[in-house]
Amino acid sequence: MRVKDLQENEFQYFYKTYLNTLDEQDDLKSALQNGKESFKDLVHGLTDEQFKYSYGEGKWTVAEVLVHLIDTERVFQYRAFRISRNDKTPLPGFDHNIFVEESNANHRTKEDILKEYLFVRNASINLFDRMLDEHLKRTGTASDIPWSVAALGLVISGHQKHHENILNERYF
Repeated sequence: MRVKDLQENEFQYFYKTYLNTLDEQDDLKSALQNGKESFKDLVHGLTDEQFKYSYGEGKWTVAEVLVHLIDTERVFQYRAFRISRNDKTPLPGFDHNIFVEESNANHRTKEDILKEYLFVRNASINLFDRMLDEHLKRTGTASDIPWSVAALGLVISGHQKHHENILNERYF
């Protein structure tokens, strides 16, 4: 499934911002794999000062942004899993700001965060790799928004790319 194959009814317009960071020809599996490599490069290139840096009062540190990506991927991964299994139960939203506040990100190491990210991303790759096209096209509701499984997977990748762009523009 590629970005250009998604239909407007598979995600809310707000998430187009994330999808627009990906190439229209990107397929789900390569987007997840490319994101994994990009994240590793980003973390390996960080100095300790950059890792703890925030560009303004009340803004997240780089460490918090990285943990936010992990947390959000877990939530979207779970949503995709449930919907792919044809579970029609509407899934609740989550407050990403509370997740960041409770993450303890600023007391963790780069290596620890990278290790956790790799576990989560490898689980995402494994999850989506085993899905048939019919699973990827299934739709459900999360945060009162209609989603397809494929859109959730692609938004995982686009969300990461979006935040990497912000890090490059405002933090480095």
